[in-house]
Amino acid sequence: MDHETGKIRLDRLLFTSTQYPADYGFIENTLGEDGDPLDALVLLQEPTFPGCYITCRAVGMFRMTDEKGGDDKVLCVPSTDPRMHHIQDIHHVSEFDRLEIQHFFEVYKDLEPGKSVEGANWVGRIEAEAEIERSFRRAKEEGHH
Repeated sequence: MDHETGKIRLDRLLFTSTQYPADYGFIENTLGEDGDPLDALVLLQEPTFPGCYITCRAVGMFRMTDEKGGDDKVLCVPSTDPRMHHIQDIHHVSEFDRLEIQHFFEVYKDLEPGKSVEGANWVGRIEAEAEIERSFRRAKEEGHH
């Protein structure tokens, strides 16, 4: 979402032959450490569409950095989907799904000049919720809405 125009804007094309492992977007009214809204991935049965609002709960977060600094990715599930009720924290997400997401974010900028990524580690729901709260405060303090 282009925050000045309110229109959906293509933010990036992937330079590698990879695809996002889950629906990818951001948490509205937040500001991540990189100066952008806090990134979020949503585990879904079917992909949605650009601009779709999804009521979710955070279950964990992949801590990582890129060339601009902290670039954490909050992992979420739809809060109203009974198929996802059993996923309450990061250890409820399969190891394979976590590895697939981690691998994607470690390589997705490999062919982009001047871009870099350092993957770090997964943290659980409590840490993810704390980062979301910090990002809401950061946005408010810096005048973002």
